[in-house]
Amino acid sequence: MHTPSSASPITPVVAQRAVPDELIAALQARFATNCSTAQVIREQHGRDESAFTHVPPPAAVVFAESTQDVSDAVALAARYQVPVIPFGVGSSLEGHLLAVQGGISLDVGRMNQVLHIHAEDLTVTVQPGVTRKQLNEALKSTGLFFPIDPGADASIGGMSATRASGTNAVRYGTMRENVLALEVVTASGEVIRTGTRAKKSAAGYDLTRLLVGSEGTLGVMTEITLRIYPLPEAVSAAICSFPSIEAAVRTTIATIQMGVPIARVELIDGNTIRMVNHYAKLGLAETPMLLMEFHGSPAGVKEQAETVQEIAAEHGGESFEWATTPEERTRLWTARHNAYFAAIQSKPGCRAISTDTCVPISKLADCLLDSIVEADATGLPYFLVGHVGDGNFHFGYLIDPNNADECATAEDLNHKLVHRALRLGGTCTGEHGIGLHKMDFLRAEAGEGAVDMMRTIKRALDPHNIMNPGKIFV
Repeated sequence: MHTPSSASPITPVVAQRAVPDELIAALQARFATNCSTAQVIREQHGRDESAFTHVPPPAAVVFAESTQDVSDAVALAARYQVPVIPFGVGSSLEGHLLAVQGGISLDVGRMNQVLHIHAEDLTVTVQPGVTRKQLNEALKSTGLFFPIDPGADASIGGMSATRASGTNAVRYGTMRENVLALEVVTASGEVIRTGTRAKKSAAGYDLTRLLVGSEGTLGVMTEITLRIYPLPEAVSAAICSFPSIEAAVRTTIATIQMGVPIARVELIDGNTIRMVNHYAKLGLAETPMLLMEFHGSPAGVKEQAETVQEIAAEHGGESFEWATTPEERTRLWTARHNAYFAAIQSKPGCRAISTDTCVPISKLADCLLDSIVEADATGLPYFLVGHVGDGNFHFGYLIDPNNADECATAEDLNHKLVHRALRLGGTCTGEHGIGLHKMDFLRAEAGEGAVDMMRTIKRALDPHNIMNPGKIFV
């Protein structure tokens, strides 16, 4: 583990390449109205949910409707050595879709078909623009579901590209475990397939795992085959308030270490509860809270819930509220799913610098509690939520992106947090990816030798550096 040397700057390096008029003309000839150079469309595709607000938009936006469209667009860009930035729904948090080196935005949102449901094999194949809610709606009649839930209604392509996870990861894993096969357009415009629908394979290099989490820097995903799961026979959700963050965290650690197969366990701190109460008019107790969900047979769910309630009581947990119907569970989970937007609205004009550290479960209390002390000492407003069942948590430091002092304070807090997580055997990003914001932290975590190996792979697969350049490493 290598220690980060200094806090990362909030302003990314912008070094735009020329986009020849000949390329724009060729794209317009091929795609007609599905290629736009309108300022408003370009600006929509040149901004995500990150704190980076001063990057110029792409030169054009191409709306792809098929794998052939993606292949043709990439091939034209490759001819002129112009960057291509894949775009899903724009919900990323680390500047993944920003055109820091110029180029074209390739919007795959219209590629939104669920292509094949193989219920008997527990697999489904989708286009990249399918969102997680759309997928689960399509699966509803089969008695199956796709469990990965990052909070936002993200696209499956974006979730695969960033190796997302979310609230259910403690039981069902991340996108890494749940993507079986891909169809991908490479940097030359060639269409390749990786993996199969089989549960396992030992056939050559695992290209699927290489591409999942590559953040659009190695190719554009055009079909994705996923694992799906039977809907549990019984589902029960609960919220429980605690006298302190430490009590909630200790409850989580004990639950996981006892082997309770809990499906979700989410932490929300008192700051965030206050923001959510104001945003959604919920009236929740403004103290640290765990939101939990249990999946299984009725008897199994009852046993899990009773065990966790006993553990929570030992740590001062109180005011348990249970929910078994879908409507009741949705109401309980509203606080978690509204946390980000409630926080943003609590400080008009702000942006959130979101942290994404993940540590071994035994080190969760050490990392989280010390980081809270540091954040409170600065007076900077923040929200705190966490997929604490797998050791992953998020501070959202709320800053005015035009206030240099606030930006510097947030970056210093983030730097200290990542340093602490790495020292404890953790990672700088559990699920958001590297993007622009965490490039220095990747070098600190992986070491220059590993990053050099990544660069070697990148150069081999994308010799002209056109696939989402300027992300992960430079």
